Amino acid sequence: MLVESQSPTVNILPSKRRRARPLFDPPIVKRAIWDSFVKLNPITMMKNPVMFVVEVGAALTTAYMIRDWRAGTTDLGFTFQITLWLWFTVLFANFAEAMAEGRGKAQADTLRKTKSDTIGHRLKNGDKIEDVAASRLRQGDVVICHPGDIIPGDGEVFEGIASVDESAITGESAPVIRESGGDRSAVTGGTKVLSDWIKIRITSNPGETFLDRMIALVEGAQRQKTPNEIALNIVIAGLTLIFLLAVVTLHPFARYSVNSAGAGQVPSIAVLISLLVCLIPTTIGGLLSAIGIAGMDRVMQHNVLAMSGKAVEAAGDVNTLLLDKTGTITLGNRQAVEFIPVDAISEADLADAAQLSSLADETPEGRSIVILAKEKYQLRGREVSEHEAKFIPFSAQTRMSGVDLDYRSVRKGATDAVIEFVREHGGAVPSRLTEITDHISRSGGTPLVVADGSKILGAIHLRDVVKGGMRERFDQLRAIGIRTIMITGDNPLTAAAIASEAGVDDFLAQATPKQKMDLIKKEQAGGRLVAMTGDGTNDAPALAQADVGVAMNTGTMAAKEAGNMVDLDSNPTKLIEVVAIGKQLLMTRGALTTFSIANDVAKYFAILPAMFSVTYPAIAALNVMRLHSPESAVLAAVIFNALIIIALIPLALRGVSYEPMSAAALLRRNIVVYGVGGIIAPFPGIWVIDRLLGWFRLA
Repeated sequence: MLVESQSPTVNILPSKRRRARPLFDPPIVKRAIWDSFVKLNPITMMKNPVMFVVEVGAALTTAYMIRDWRAGTTDLGFTFQITLWLWFTVLFANFAEAMAEGRGKAQADTLRKTKSDTIGHRLKNGDKIEDVAASRLRQGDVVICHPGDIIPGDGEVFEGIASVDESAITGESAPVIRESGGDRSAVTGGTKVLSDWIKIRITSNPGETFLDRMIALVEGAQRQKTPNEIALNIVIAGLTLIFLLAVVTLHPFARYSVNSAGAGQVPSIAVLISLLVCLIPTTIGGLLSAIGIAGMDRVMQHNVLAMSGKAVEAAGDVNTLLLDKTGTITLGNRQAVEFIPVDAISEADLADAAQLSSLADETPEGRSIVILAKEKYQLRGREVSEHEAKFIPFSAQTRMSGVDLDYRSVRKGATDAVIEFVREHGGAVPSRLTEITDHISRSGGTPLVVADGSKILGAIHLRDVVKGGMRERFDQLRAIGIRTIMITGDNPLTAAAIASEAGVDDFLAQATPKQKMDLIKKEQAGGRLVAMTGDGTNDAPALAQADVGVAMNTGTMAAKEAGNMVDLDSNPTKLIEVVAIGKQLLMTRGALTTFSIANDVAKYFAILPAMFSVTYPAIAALNVMRLHSPESAVLAAVIFNALIIIALIPLALRGVSYEPMSAAALLRRNIVVYGVGGIIAPFPGIWVIDRLLGWFRLA
């Protein structure tokens, strides 16, 4: 059932974002430098075929350098410089990957500091408190936390309210409110209670807490390659093999030409290895892993924990987003939004009676009535003990609650129950009441009727409250080509009202877990990638079926286990940031691949004439940059090849700037900016390095 939506007016809303570490944080740089050498292990390097070829080439030139040193040849200095810069090329590529991994490891180290074996105040036999180590707490245990206490484990608040410092987990310095009921009841082990108190029911066993999983997941070293990354690895490995075969055949051809002409010089093995390294796609080969790992780190900066790089990358291609209504689009509890009086009753009198009948009502609905009356009419809680007040709690039999106060009997509850109460007291039902309650029901709300003895005062409009900024956020998703579908167990009338208010594109009402899965499978069968956000156990099957399953941190453990991402802020539209980062990851990989291949083509035309002008004098005319000598051309190209990796590390870690655009527009931008840029950059770069080498007499 399709809901007609208004035309989008994109308004980028601020989202809570983790304070990012400096790009080159000194401790991370120190660790990355060490890891760069550790990664020289050939077994590790074999996972990156391009850089493995460079490492083998560096090892061969090292062997030739040692041979030249022992033989005392005049080429020792040139071979030494080539060898040094080839090793630098490998180390720079390792450094890029180690920097990306180091940012994740630094986050894991920070989290480990919060995972000390804290003491929990466990409740036993009612109100008896015993202090136990957090590692001894089990699922189902109940603990109480007071100001200054560290919450000993993941759990659900079932009594009390407190402000909690979650900066150790989310990076957000402002405290948050955690209370029983609603979507603010989940707490995470390692966070700190700042004020008041809460009772928590532990929901995980030791070693299974969210913090434990978080520490394991942010470790980037074991990150699996995504399908897109594997495919690109195959492509660049194929290019490497082609260039390897081409360069290998140059040596016998050059030897034959020199022997036939009786003049010229056969290129040395060091020169041929240098040519191979300059022609294979070393730039993207050296930065490919760093791009993927950095993408996961950027997701973490938005307080989203991704279980794999595949999930982040898949988010960049999402076409359809399914959102559970309760607790995701709406606050999760019905809230009072309006007082509608009947006949000559004033709205203020209705609000006063509604608040009186709700003073002892601890349900979220009852509290919302008290708050609405306070905010709209400045009606505050009043002292009723001196009036011999008798509060009537809600029961399933009466379906009413209220208070008997002096000579008044105030009631609120279901329409038919309150009407029966009024008639028992000799009152009549206003004709307009039916019109009011029908209007509330048609709009997707729930009516509660308020009466004072024999007189009906009016109705309270209860409805699911859509979280702030939902429509604007859905407009943003629509602008980047993502279709939104709300899923709810409500009847179609209520679902249509909420869907229209929230601004989703479509909705599925009275949905069962099977229907949710069937909808996802139907979308996937049409070639679309589906993202699902949810927080309940009934959402778990759909979260597992979706290509990208984002579970709310305030949701159930089953939902968090089924999803491949967890949103620490429990903001269902956080997927906007996740999608943007996924698209940014793909754009960065595509841009740097374009740059790398264009770069290799340019280096071919820049240095080949100078390199082989001695062997083939006829091609000297093509040395348009007038490079000094074959040696300086080779060395300049190798140095440029190594330095360009270092120069592009910030771009690989930060990602290219993301703007919503079509695939055709993106391709044009990559060709113009990174393709043309990749062709142009080597010419001035190699020319400058060649001149510096000549100036310092290094070649």
